[in-house]
Amino acid sequence: MVSELQMRVLPQTAAVDDNLRRHLADTKGWNLRDIKAVRILRRSIDARQRTVYVNLTVRVFVNEEPADEGYVPTHYGDVSDKPAVIVVGAGPGGLFAALRLIELGLRPVVLERGKNVHDRKRDLAMIARTQTVDGESNYCFGEGGAGAYSDGKLYTRSKKRGNTDKILNVLCQHGASLSILSDAHPHIGTDRLPQVIENIRNTILRCGGEVHFQAKMTGLIIEEKGWGGYKSPSSVIGVTAEVQPSSTIKEFRGPVILATGHSARDVYSYLAYAGIELEAKGIAVGVRLEHPSALIDQIQYHTPHGRGRFLPAAEYSFVTQVEGRGVYSFCMCPGGFVIPAATGPEQIVVNGMSPANRGTAWSNSGMVVEIHPDDIDPLPSAANHPALKVMAFQEHLERLCWQQGNFRQTAPAQRMADFVNSRLSYDLPRSSYAPGLISSPLHFWMPSFVASRLQQGFRMFGRKAHGFLTNEAVLIAVETRTSSPVRILRDAATLQHVSLRGLFPCGEGAGYAGGIVSAAVDGERCAEMCAEVCRDVHFF
Repeated sequence: MVSELQMRVLPQTAAVDDNLRRHLADTKGWNLRDIKAVRILRRSIDARQRTVYVNLTVRVFVNEEPADEGYVPTHYGDVSDKPAVIVVGAGPGGLFAALRLIELGLRPVVLERGKNVHDRKRDLAMIARTQTVDGESNYCFGEGGAGAYSDGKLYTRSKKRGNTDKILNVLCQHGASLSILSDAHPHIGTDRLPQVIENIRNTILRCGGEVHFQAKMTGLIIEEKGWGGYKSPSSVIGVTAEVQPSSTIKEFRGPVILATGHSARDVYSYLAYAGIELEAKGIAVGVRLEHPSALIDQIQYHTPHGRGRFLPAAEYSFVTQVEGRGVYSFCMCPGGFVIPAATGPEQIVVNGMSPANRGTAWSNSGMVVEIHPDDIDPLPSAANHPALKVMAFQEHLERLCWQQGNFRQTAPAQRMADFVNSRLSYDLPRSSYAPGLISSPLHFWMPSFVASRLQQGFRMFGRKAHGFLTNEAVLIAVETRTSSPVRILRDAATLQHVSLRGLFPCGEGAGYAGGIVSAAVDGERCAEMCAEVCRDVHFF
C-alpha cells in the first residue's frame, strides 16, 4: 500500500527518519516494521508562532518497496552526427539549453570563456590571498556561471514560464539531493553544486556534444542573404571565439543561443556598437548585510535558544516601498559567507554563498534598492549608447567602492545602526568576507537615492523583526550584480532576436531570467524554439 499524507509535526519528528516512522505508526496504527520507506514530497517550516512546526506531505510505502529512485529521469541519446547549435555560456541557461538540444536531437557546442568548475577554485582562492581577480575565471565567469559558487538556491516564482519540476529532477539525476524536490526553498549548496555541474558536462560529452573552456566569443558571424534562400532579415550562422591557451580565433558554425550571464559587459558593448538591438534595463543596487547567524535564528524562531538541534539556519525575506522604489532582501544566505564577485580590475562587488549544511557563524543577504533607467543620469562612458547607461552606472559604483576600499579587494563596510544614523563606525565586527573590511561612511559616498532608501527600509525592517536593526550587523559594499543591466531584444513568439534570425538571447544575461531555475527554464525554451524555427526554415 502506498499512501500520501499531510501532517504538521515538531522539528525533531521531521528531522529524524526513525522519529517520523514512529509518528506515522502511532497515528495511523501501522506496524513500524511494515513501513518500508517514507518519502517527503513537500516540506516547509512554520515559524509564525512561539512553537515552530514543520509542514510535511509524505508518501508512505507500507509492505511495499519504492519502484523508482525518487526522481523522474530524462533520457539523453547520441547526437554526435547531428546538426550543431552553438551555446555561448556554460551557466544554468547554457547548460540546460545544451541538455534540451540533446533531447531534441541536436548537437550542442558549448563555448565557455572561463575555466571548468574545479579549476575555477584556485582562481577564486587567489582573490583573497593576493587581492587579484582573473578577468576570465572568477565568481561570475566559468563553468556553472555565477550560481556555481553562490549558494545554489533553486527557489523561483517564474513557474508559468516552463517546467520547473523538470529542472529540479534533472539536477537530482546529476547528483543533487532529493531534498530539492520537497523543500519549499530548495538549495544544493556551494560545496555540492560543482559536482552536479561536472556531471551535466559529462552527459553533454557522452552524448556527442562539445564543451570548450577558455573560449571567449568575440563576434557573431552574420549572413545578409538569410536562411534557405529566402530574402529575410540578416541571419546569425555562427560565432568567432578566442580560444586559449594559444589565443587562436576560431569559427563555430550554427544557430546561436546566447547565454552569457549578467556580467558579460564586453558582449553588451559589442552588441551595442555593432547596431544589434538591446535596451537599458532596471537593476537593484545596495549592500550585503551580514548578521551573526545565531541572532537571525533567535529572531526568526522567537526563542533565545535559536535553531536548536533540529531546525536549519533561519531565513528571512523583507520587502517594502520607499519613495516609489522597492527596497528588499535578495539572495539570502543563512549560515553562509560574503564573497568577492568582481570580474575585473578596479572593482569591488560582493555576493553571498552557503555550503550545503549552512553551518557558518554568519547569515547574509543582499539588501538592495530598485533602480530604473530613468533614475540614472548618463555617465560619460555611456554617452555614445543609451542602452549601456545602467551598465555604466554599475561600473562607476564598483570603481568608487574599490577606491573606498583602499584600491584593493578590501571592502568598505559600516555597522548597520551606524549607517541608519549616519555615523562612522570606529570598529567593525568579525566577518566572513575573506579579503577583509575597512570602515567607511557608506551613508555619505553611496548615491543618495540608494543610501537614503536603504536607511528608511532598515528602520521598517527593524520594526517588523525586533533585534534585526543592530550594530552587531555589518553592511558590506557594494552589491550591484543582481541582474543584467541590459535586455537583448527578442521576439516573444520565437525567442529570436528581433532583427537577427538564428540568434536566441537566453537567460539572465539577456535580461529574461533571475536565478538558477528561471535561467535553466529559459535555456530549455530557447533550445526548443531554436530546434523548431531552424528546422522550419531548413537551416540545418
